Amino acid sequence: MATYSTSDFRKGLKVQMDGDPYLMIECNFVKPGKGHALYKCKLRNLVRGTVIDRTYKSGDSIEAADVEELEAQYLYRQGDTFVFMDNENYEQYELSAEQVDDAWKYIKEGMNCGMVLFNNNPLTLTPPNHVVLRVEYCEPGAKGNTATNVTKPVKFETGAEIPCPAFVEIGQLVKIDTRTGEYIERVKE
Repeated sequence: MATYSTSDFRKGLKVQMDGDPYLMIECNFVKPGKGHALYKCKLRNLVRGTVIDRTYKSGDSIEAADVEELEAQYLYRQGDTFVFMDNENYEQYELSAEQVDDAWKYIKEGMNCGMVLFNNNPLTLTPPNHVVLRVEYCEPGAKGNTATNVTKPVKFETGAEIPCPAFVEIGQLVKIDTRTGEYIERVKE
């Protein structure tokens, strides 16, 4: 089994502890006045979603997680279950609303997403960094209200509500950054 030494530690690293896969969500290097350098890490359990803090001394190592990353196409939603298909072998995977988390706001049928599997069971889903969604409903912008940073809530075809500039209108296509949930720009059809 592969291992990572402390020099390999970084945000986004997938490691395994006590038989469970963890995602390193934060890693800070600390060099006290005397003694060993320390790596203070926050790790999220990919199965349960709990977050733990661990401190490692310089030179320590940790086991790499036995996880598989693949591209999967979003097929449909059935109640609180989201169904995806592996693009290579056409195997279908079901994720719960809890596993999909806030990604539901950005995914629509036919869209490719990143998926992490552990023991052939899906754990997490990552939508593309940028998606283009159609505006389903928004209040009309007030005429002459061109002051900077004026936003209004806009409802998209996926059901997500995201603040957008006042000039956005119903039916337009808008590019959204899925990592921050923020408006980027209007897109021409």
